[in-house]
Amino acid sequence: MLLPFAILAMVPFIMVLGNSMLIPVFPLLEEELKLSQFQVGLLVTAFSLPAGIVIPFAGALSDHVGRKTVMAPALLLYGAGGLIAGFASLWLSRPFGWILAGRILQGVGAGGTYQIALALTGDLFQGPERAKAVGILEAANGLGKMASPIAGAALGLIIWFAPFFAYGILAIPIALLVWFLVQEPAKRRNQQSAKEYLASLSGIFKKKAAPLLACYLAGAVGLFLLFGLLSFISDELEASYRITGVMKGLVLAIPVTAMTITSYTSGLALQQRDEWLKPAVAAGLVAVGAGLAALGLTTGLRALLAWASFMGIGVGVMLPALNTLITGATDAQERGLITALYGTVRFFGVALGPPAFGLVQGGSRLAMFLIGAAIAGVALLAVLWLVKPARLMTASSGARKKVSSLEAPTHAPGAGVDERPGASSDPSFDYWPF
Repeated sequence: MLLPFAILAMVPFIMVLGNSMLIPVFPLLEEELKLSQFQVGLLVTAFSLPAGIVIPFAGALSDHVGRKTVMAPALLLYGAGGLIAGFASLWLSRPFGWILAGRILQGVGAGGTYQIALALTGDLFQGPERAKAVGILEAANGLGKMASPIAGAALGLIIWFAPFFAYGILAIPIALLVWFLVQEPAKRRNQQSAKEYLASLSGIFKKKAAPLLACYLAGAVGLFLLFGLLSFISDELEASYRITGVMKGLVLAIPVTAMTITSYTSGLALQQRDEWLKPAVAAGLVAVGAGLAALGLTTGLRALLAWASFMGIGVGVMLPALNTLITGATDAQERGLITALYGTVRFFGVALGPPAFGLVQGGSRLAMFLIGAAIAGVALLAVLWLVKPARLMTASSGARKKVSSLEAPTHAPGAGVDERPGASSDPSFDYWPF
């Protein structure tokens, strides 16, 4: 069991490289390909939008045909998209269109990777062992977050398109290892038709649409603003401070590390404390908005990193609370549908952040950051007005699972399920989109 699980743990590590490893080389891409900041931001959008669209369908498909049958081909697509972008950069004089195509293919693959690994882990482990195993997967996800800016910057020192090849070199062997060495439990799964899938989703949203949408908005806004800011910082470090290479990756890793550590510790603190959930989301959005407003009013590298890290802490505080609120809103049978949509909107937030910041970056710095702070304020008002945790988290069965992972629920698909013969597995999943 140790080797197959170690292989599964590689999946979240690889998936999280999808966007973060490219951000340090954005200025190199602009220079080599003669691109605008908006065009470079589209490389994140081209990855994240398809991934967000694919997530719920990949999860449902894995319940019908098996986890490996979805995850291994998805990893191959993820790696193949990277190789397409890499070879296009190597061979073509104008490779940008092909790079975008490769990134789209990567995004399609990404939608069927990490959440399926969480699902399979939930199938393989039971009870306390399941929580421990999913926690290890989340730790691998966090390690990837912290390492990816440094890795991207180091690869950029070799040549500007080296990160694209890294995706294929890492993902394709892992896909083969998953297919040949990881075994799935031999049990029947809940077979939901498309009509039943939509009916379940419709029933939940008729009862809890407003608070769920407010939570979705908060998660998407947090990642939209954080990823937009990271793309801005990547350009600012080179243009204003002449910080490049591995040092640039280390600097970019500072706010991401602040977010990761805070997310882990806040997830632990929020266990069994439902009364803290809404205040944690509100506090996180306040920190995001305040950090952006402060960035508009201050200058200098220290201020830039300090307030960016403050924003990272804010995002780290609110995400575990949002995960608990959303996964606690339904019974196990329906939780997968709701968390799948949550993963989708978070991916959309990541997708839109860099190009949006790129579009407004040439104008007033103060206006750019104050607009971002206002967006955080809108999400804060929605949460304060619409989210009532006691009502939102009252599932029909009256039972739910607690969250105690890096920034996603410790119950992956299959977690907390009825293990009796013939009982359906729980397809809930959630994960970080970068």
